[in-house]
Amino acid sequence: MENLTREDIIEILKDDSQNEALFSYADKIRKQYVGDEVHLRGLIEFSNICKRECKYCGLRCENKSVERYRIMPDDIILYAKKAVDMGYKTIVLQSGEDEYYSCDIMCKIIEGIKKLNVALTLSCGEKNYDEYKAFKNAGADRYLIRIETTDKKLYEKMHPHADFENRIRCLKDLGKLGYEVGTGCLVGLPEQTIESLADDILFFKEINADMIGIGPFIPHQQTPLKDAPSGSFNLALKVMALTRILLKNINIPATTAMETLNPNGRIIALQSGANVVMPNVTTTEYRAKYEIYPGKICINENPTQCRGCIEGKIKSIGRTISDNYGFRSN
Repeated sequence: MENLTREDIIEILKDDSQNEALFSYADKIRKQYVGDEVHLRGLIEFSNICKRECKYCGLRCENKSVERYRIMPDDIILYAKKAVDMGYKTIVLQSGEDEYYSCDIMCKIIEGIKKLNVALTLSCGEKNYDEYKAFKNAGADRYLIRIETTDKKLYEKMHPHADFENRIRCLKDLGKLGYEVGTGCLVGLPEQTIESLADDILFFKEINADMIGIGPFIPHQQTPLKDAPSGSFNLALKVMALTRILLKNINIPATTAMETLNPNGRIIALQSGANVVMPNVTTTEYRAKYEIYPGKICINENPTQCRGCIEGKIKSIGRTISDNYGFRSN
């Protein structure tokens, strides 16, 4: 499995007869290259306001039924401080594309959080080169922007008024600026093919991404895809396992969407190649409102409960919680 071709990947994705061997091998590669430590990242969902119209996302600007919110900069820093006090070494700031947070405002938030001696990941959409540079200069370490699909026609169908080439430009700019670059895909989008999923995996390798988030598509009732079937948990797990096999030393989260489809989804993912979990450190008043997809787990748990729950699960499978910043292994 060391030098998988596109044809090999397609064949593995189509054939379910060797799934357990695939997951076991991905877990072996994970153990060999990144060890048994699981990195916990404290996730702050700081705004559910978004100017985009992505057809699969509950935060899309055309969804009038969602109660919108944005957390003020000082309060975002306060959430980060509470997360640090709970032992998190990485903070992840995630939002819709909310233009309230100008470059200057974001830089002040970044500077405030970096004073807490943590690694910082941003996930707030498409920006220009100068904005990404300013965030990096302010102290941001990582940036996550999922490609969702490398099928250009499908990408443009799923993202009205968005530009596929600009998405690629964002990823390249982030790499040039020295960020740890995160991306990923949705598995099970309507009209997505196994071939395009193979291309997604090869794209991750081509850009040498440092972290990859993979999750199944889950339809939201307030989107144009409300009647589409959910993506397959098993297929998403296979895409994730193959990504681990091809990019051996990267960071791969066990995503919450996995657990939305399977009650034990994150633990299964951790045993099939994943090594990161991102517990939510936003309080319950906001969690239910950040509904990218329905049925998100843990929306009624406070941050302490969330951390305690996942920590117990991680230890139950013989893994340990990392106490370092969780940069990509050399």
